[in-house]
Amino acid sequence: MTHEDYLNFVAECRQVEIDNVAIALAGPYRPAKLEPPKDYRPESSTVWSFPERGDWATHLGNYRGNWSPYIPRNLILRYTNPGEIVLDPMMGSGTTLIECKLLGRRGIGVDINVAAVMVARDRLFFEYERPSDWPPECPIATYVGDCRNLDKLEDGCVDLIATHPPYAGIISYSRSRVPGDLSSLNLDDYLREMFVVAREMFRVLKPGGHCALLVGDTRRHLHYIPIAYRVMDAFLEAGFLLREDIIKLQWKMKTTRERWRGHVYPFYKIAHEHLFVFRKPERGEKVSRYRHSAKKVNGRLF
Repeated sequence: MTHEDYLNFVAECRQVEIDNVAIALAGPYRPAKLEPPKDYRPESSTVWSFPERGDWATHLGNYRGNWSPYIPRNLILRYTNPGEIVLDPMMGSGTTLIECKLLGRRGIGVDINVAAVMVARDRLFFEYERPSDWPPECPIATYVGDCRNLDKLEDGCVDLIATHPPYAGIISYSRSRVPGDLSSLNLDDYLREMFVVAREMFRVLKPGGHCALLVGDTRRHLHYIPIAYRVMDAFLEAGFLLREDIIKLQWKMKTTRERWRGHVYPFYKIAHEHLFVFRKPERGEKVSRYRHSAKKVNGRLF
C-alpha cells in the first residue's frame, strides 16, 4: 500500500472506522514538534511509565489501544542503528513507523485491516524540515497483510520487530468484519494463533536480532487471566530467548475508567502491561547457557 494508494483512497473518502470510531484522514500535517521534550532520557530500568503518552510529530491519541511512541523510540534506539530495518507486523495507526521515519530507520508495517493501513499512511504524511544532525530519512513500506504469513519478506531480513498485538478480543478493531483479525478471536483461538505469529516472527528476524511486543492481561469471572505470559510462552516455544520483561505502567485506561467508575470492586485494577524483548539466537550459537531464559521443545533446547 503506497502513498499513491493512500492519495487515491482519500480522494474518495476522508475517514475510516476503527472499533466503531470514525478517524479522519487529514494529511498532510505540519507538526509543531518532532521529538520528545528536551529533558527526556531513554529508559534505563525495567519499569516504564509515560503519564503523558507523547504528542510529537503526528502521534495522536484517537486510535484505540495504540502504544505510546516512547516505547518504539526506546526500542529502536537501543536495538538498531540508522538505516536498519524495523518491522511492525500489527502496525495499527503506524506509531512505530513514524518513529522509524524520524530516527532514520527503514520501516515495514503490516496490518490485516486496510482501514488501519490508511490511518498509518495518513500519519506518515507530514511535512517538516529535518535537522541536519539527524540520520537520513529512510523508505517506509506498508502492506495489507497477515502477520502469520509475511510472504513478502525473506527469511532473516529484519533487524528489529517492535509491535503491539491485540489482547485477544478485549478491543475488536474490525468488529469481526475483517477475516482473520486476531482481535476478533476468543482467548483459546487467539493463543493458538499467537504461536503461529511467533514462528513467523522468528523466520523473518535476523539471527541475533530482537523482537519486542507489548501485551496486557485481563480478568474473567473476577479472576486474573495472564494473557501476556501465555504469549511469552508461545514465543519461547518458537525458539526465542527472553532478553527482557519490562513492566509498562498504564495511564488513563478507557475500559477501566468507563466500566468501574464509581463501583466498589473485589479485586485490584490491572494497571500494567508486559513489554517482552526476545532475541533470536545467532547461527551456531551455544544456547545452553541461556537455558533459564528459554524453553525446551521435545526435551531439548531448539
